[in-house]
This record gives sequence, C-alpha cells and structure tokens, in this order.
Amino acid sequence: MPERFRARFPLLRSKVYVNSCSQGVLSDSVRAAYERYLEDWDERGAPWEYWIEQSETVRGAFARLVGATPDEIAVTTSVSAGVSALLSALPLDERRKIVISELEFPTVGQIAHAQELRGAAVVHVEPEADGTVPLERFEQAIDEETALVMVTAVSYRTGSRLDLEAIARLAHERGALVVADAYQAAGAIPLDVAALGVDLLAGGTVKYLLGSAGLGFLYCRGDLHERLVPTQTGWFADEDIFRMDISDYSPSPTARRFEAGTPPIPNIYAGLAGLELIEEAGPASIEEHVRALNDRLLAGADELGADVATPRPPEQRGPLVCIRSTDEHALVAALAEDGIVTSSRDGSLRVSPHLYNTEDDIDAVLASLGRHRELLA
Repeated sequence: MPERFRARFPLLRSKVYVNSCSQGVLSDSVRAAYERYLEDWDERGAPWEYWIEQSETVRGAFARLVGATPDEIAVTTSVSAGVSALLSALPLDERRKIVISELEFPTVGQIAHAQELRGAAVVHVEPEADGTVPLERFEQAIDEETALVMVTAVSYRTGSRLDLEAIARLAHERGALVVADAYQAAGAIPLDVAALGVDLLAGGTVKYLLGSAGLGFLYCRGDLHERLVPTQTGWFADEDIFRMDISDYSPSPTARRFEAGTPPIPNIYAGLAGLELIEEAGPASIEEHVRALNDRLLAGADELGADVATPRPPEQRGPLVCIRSTDEHALVAALAEDGIVTSSRDGSLRVSPHLYNTEDDIDAVLASLGRHRELLA
C-alpha cells in the first residue's frame, strides 16, 4: 500500500509522519483541490450552483463511507456542529439522562453537559485501567430514563476501540438512542452504520480522511428525521433554501435539517480529494495495513520495556497506539528532533500510522524511543 500512495504526500520525503490521529498529511491532490477552488472562484465569479453540486457530491461520498443513503447525511463544518444540532433536537421530557464514556473527546462531554441547562443529567462511564470499557459498565449506566448514549468508536486518549454494536443493542433494549463519534475511525476502519446498529454517527475529514479542517458529517438514521427537530439551525437546513422566508421554520425532511448556514465550500473541495484517496485504497485494506504496522510497534515497545496504554487485542484497539511517558511533551519534542512527527495526550505519546507509512517508519520511531528511553514510563 505505501508504494501506491506514498509519493502523493510530499512531506514524507523529509519527515517520518505518524500523527494521523491529529491530522493527515497534506497530499498533492488536496493541494490541487484548493487551487482548483481558487481557479473556479476566479474564472466563474460566484458559481454557487456548481458549489452546491460539490456539496451534494461530498454528501454522497460520506454516505458511501458509512453505508448510508445521501438523505441520511448532513454536511457540517465539524463534529461539534453536527452533534450540537442533534442535541438541540433531543427531547428531554420523559427521559433526561445522557450517558457518555470517560474516553470521549471534549466536544462530546461539553455538549452533553451543556444540556444540563435544559434539565439533563449526564452520567460518565469509567474505563478500566487497561483502557477498555466493559459492557457491564454501560449496563449499569443505561436505564429507562436514558435518552441518549454518546460513545466514541476509538478513543483519542488511549486508542481503545469500543464495541459499538453491543452498546447500541443494549441501549435500544432500554429505549435509548446512540450517537457514535467516529472521528478517530473514519478512513482507517470500515464503518457500516447498519451493521453497527447506531442511530447517529459523526466524523470529519482532518484526520484519517486526509482532508483539511472545517468539514464534517452527521449520519442520522432515516426513520428518525421527523422525530428529531433541531432548534440550532440555519438556512441550508430548510426544506427549501431558496424560499427565503424569514417568518417560517420548516426543516428539511432529510438529515440536511442538521446543517446550518453556507456550506464550507473550500473544505469540500479538499475533503473530496481526501475521500477519493481513501476510496481508492479501501478502509478494509487500510485497517489491515495499519494493524500490521501497530503490531510491529507494540512488539518493539515491549522490547524497550515501554508501558503501553492501548489495549492489546486487535479488536479492542483502533489505528493509534499510546505509549506512556514520564514527560510526554518532552518525548514528542525529542522525536521531532529526530525528524519524527507525533503527538501526546494524557501522559502518553500517540503514534498513529496510516496508508502511507512503512515498516521503516515504525523502526525509526522505535529507534528514537530507544535513544530517549529515560522518557518512557
């Protein structure tokens, strides 16, 4: 796989880049997409009909990515925007409880706790010391008062991969909806919303989807559209965006009701370019490639005596591996001095390879960790 794609990412000529959990590497096709946006703007003036077509094209690409229909996809500027619109539509009359795992990204927790202003009660599900969250913890937290379960597909803090299918089944047995944050999974792991059984799923393009910041999506199962009416909205969420009626609120009958104002057109150009690379490679092939690289990383970390925060079983981990450090910021800086780009969270170094990485990249990381062994926990 790297032989097919590596040349598309100029930065890799000078750096070992294993930080896709923060941001994917800039490809030549994404750079060209931004140039094409500027050319279209310059040559056509205000080609809004064409730009709206681009928005619909990316809607279809997101739908294919997760096994949905285009009508089940809202094109957003971020996971925050999509989840905020969703939560604004969540009834909190008979059911007031929102359950979240302790492994969530701040966006999820902050939006959930914002609903306390509307009377919600937020319950956190704690992980085990090994980074996993046993299903029994969700069983204890989800009950007949639960309106929504918010759960990450892969934790940005530990690399732990949660069992979305089992959690969704449990939540549905007790009458609750489930929204999955798939930002750390989309593009690196195959996603099929029907197989997972989730009601809603959000993601974005800046990480493994190889686009830029400023573009995301929200999947909402088709039979929920009429039931969930957001109060956070905008003119592109209307059933007819050209009606221009300031005296009426008539949301789209599709998932587009979770959109807001003007679409992020430049980021859609870039997002489409990144998604094309992911479709060409295939998420299943990417997952297999990354898993092999991470197996090599974990074996090398064991030889160094490193303390790994990420669960070991393949089915319990995503595309990123977290290695505990005595000073994670110093360790990230030390690797950067060796020409290796990583990141850190919660006392750990994060290493996250993608389709463009090679075994040599992993060996370079391990060699650098060996040189800075004093920073390993």
